[in-house]
Amino acid sequence: MRKSDKKTDNAIRLSLTQVCELALKDIPGFRWLTHTVNYDHFPQSLCVICVFDTDEHLQEYLRSDNKQTLQSSIARALNDIGVSLKNPKKHILFDTEEDCNRQHQGNWRKRLTSM
Repeated sequence: MRKSDKKTDNAIRLSLTQVCELALKDIPGFRWLTHTVNYDHFPQSLCVICVFDTDEHLQEYLRSDNKQTLQSSIARALNDIGVSLKNPKKHILFDTEEDCNRQHQGNWRKRLTSM
């Protein structure tokens, strides 16, 4: 990873941490988020994964009137650091700890590399 990539990754991490802290307070069942990226194909390869505790909580969130809140917050936070997502829906995914436990025995590293 180049030095400039490390700086960009750190800025992404810090901005997403702020979004995560707000979501933990405001969204029932939301647990954490992370990102993956291949800097050889940045920003097209950037993927933010929002993790809920259960499938039920995720489905409730997706059915709610606030379902765009998290995507909008992430897109705005990234835009504030100069990372523009043309189509945030392609870059922001939702997952659950239940699905990871079922499909990858709780191994998030394996799960994230398969996304």
